[in-house]
Amino acid sequence: MKWTDVFDIAIELADKFPDTDPLTVNFVDLRRWVCELAQFDDDPDRCGEKILEAIQQAWIEEVAE
Repeated sequence: MKWTDVFDIAIELADKFPDTDPLTVNFVDLRRWVCELAQFDDDPDRCGEKILEAIQQAWIEEVAE
């Protein structure tokens, strides 16, 4: 997965952290958690606030389903 795979990342985060409310996760932790995903393979420095916001929003939507 790359940073642009926001929906795939959100699904993985929802599976890995089922009891976590994505609204309570700060961007420092979110970035670290994404980088620690087994299937994640991208440059950690290529991530910005917009990408993290998109991942968080996708995670919120995933949990709501």
